[in-house]
Amino acid sequence: MPEVLINGPAGRLEGRYTHGKQPNAPVALILHPHPQHNGTMNNKVVFTLFQSFTKRGYSTLRFNFRGVGRSQGTYDKGEGELADAAAALDWLQTYNPNAPLCWIGGVSFGAWIGMQLLMRRPEIDGFVSVSPPANLFDFSFLAPCPSSGLIVHGDKDELVPQAAVTKLVTKLSHQKDIRIDHRVVPGANHFFLNRTDDLAIQVDDYLEKALGNPINPVAAVAD
Repeated sequence: MPEVLINGPAGRLEGRYTHGKQPNAPVALILHPHPQHNGTMNNKVVFTLFQSFTKRGYSTLRFNFRGVGRSQGTYDKGEGELADAAAALDWLQTYNPNAPLCWIGGVSFGAWIGMQLLMRRPEIDGFVSVSPPANLFDFSFLAPCPSSGLIVHGDKDELVPQAAVTKLVTKLSHQKDIRIDHRVVPGANHFFLNRTDDLAIQVDDYLEKALGNPINPVAAVAD
């Protein structure tokens, strides 16, 4: 899995990228949990999402926000991280100018950033948000939410009450032409400890239904 270096607004961003094997493959960008709480692109849930897209033939990128790993800069309370995500998407699109689809996936804090990027980039066709911190961050900017997607969390989430996620799902589901697939993984905590396989099953099932498998799957990559 090739390491890539992206020119971000605060300096170099460290990433991992797998290029789709088919011509003009669709693209996906995966965002990691909170930088100040040990969130990195190597988080197991992030890698699970990464694999869900790569094995479907997507050109897929995950990267470290500013100040994480070998990415330059310092934590910027979400504003800078949103700019990092935009720069990463720019990079992904530069290398895949004819991609027919663009998806975004995010985990916890990364889900919050991903949903903000969704509002700013109309070319994003869908999203997968895992453990969105609906009680910790303001999601009111999703008015209206521009795309349908998947929201999934664990029923043992120790950081985000299930009621907070359900409230967010209900709000989005009431918007015209938006379909939110809401799934709860039994026994899973905020970061799906010992439940990433269960998460992968849910994400793969959703993508199969949402995308109709437009590209033949390729073998899942190894880290």
